[in-house]
Amino acid sequence: MWRRILAILAARNREFYRDRAGLGWNIFMPILMVLAFAFIFRGDPEGLFKVGVYRGDAGSTAADSPLLATAHVTFIPVSEPATGVLKVERHQLDLLLDLSEPPGYWVNLNSPRGYLAERLLVGAYAGPPLGQAPQRRTVTGEALSYADWVLPGVLAMNVMFSSLWGVGFVVVRYRKNGVLRRLKATPLTPFEFLTAQVLSRLLVVLGASLIVYLGAALFLSLPMRGSYAALALIFTAGSLCLISLGLIVSARLRTEELADGILNLISWPMLLLSGVWFSLEGTSPAAQVLSQGFPLTHMVAAARRVMIDAAGVVDILPEVGLLAGLALVLLALAAWLFRWE
Repeated sequence: MWRRILAILAARNREFYRDRAGLGWNIFMPILMVLAFAFIFRGDPEGLFKVGVYRGDAGSTAADSPLLATAHVTFIPVSEPATGVLKVERHQLDLLLDLSEPPGYWVNLNSPRGYLAERLLVGAYAGPPLGQAPQRRTVTGEALSYADWVLPGVLAMNVMFSSLWGVGFVVVRYRKNGVLRRLKATPLTPFEFLTAQVLSRLLVVLGASLIVYLGAALFLSLPMRGSYAALALIFTAGSLCLISLGLIVSARLRTEELADGILNLISWPMLLLSGVWFSLEGTSPAAQVLSQGFPLTHMVAAARRVMIDAAGVVDILPEVGLLAGLALVLLALAAWLFRWE
């Protein structure tokens, strides 16, 4: 008995070692994950407080406020005061420092951390005259729960996995099993075949997303402050883009193991750099720039704006246009790369 077990064991190990794609993925994937986290998160200790900084049109310098020289505080640039104030209301920022004219700051009266950050600001202006003290402006608001914040990202993540594997894995299996060879003998063109795959997977992805959303709404108090039409539009455009990306992966591959490895290689950087699980504010500037090249980043950001910030269809049209345009380009590229055998 043991001789037969050892024979099968040896045969299975040889099969694994001869599969270079699978072996390489098992070795290099953990290394890539460690390097990715090192790239995203800087080695500096995380600050005790998060302070947004709005510099205005004049382009103020660090000398405009002594608070900016305070250690152990993370300063986050803010492009518009309204955006920063909204984050202060939701406790995502402990303080918003406005360096425009006249200088001021925003603090949430319901935030314990905001109170302490304000004490630091007042202390930074103590002592010799340092110019005009910033004007105090107050807001109120309860903290945005992590569950409410992360839910749009989780829904988008589910769309990503279903879109990539739903076509990228299946088409490779078709090629491996000879299905595509038989379809080649028909008048069907690659573009027609891929278009049908896109539409089929789109119906499945959107249907599954609707079921997940309704299930979450049944058991949780979902944040849905925007337009359902806008949410459906952004998920449709994002699904089309990610499905087309999956078709590019499957355009010529012959083995499911290699397709699985490449799909993981594509999906994990998007998962880490698209703001699904954590905000990219405070991460390395290079990581923030790189994240803008991922479709999932724009999908998550737009879905979060709809569900949390009450955005409408017009507000998310830039993201919808970007994702839809990218989907057309990727689908055309997949049709050009596609091979039946």
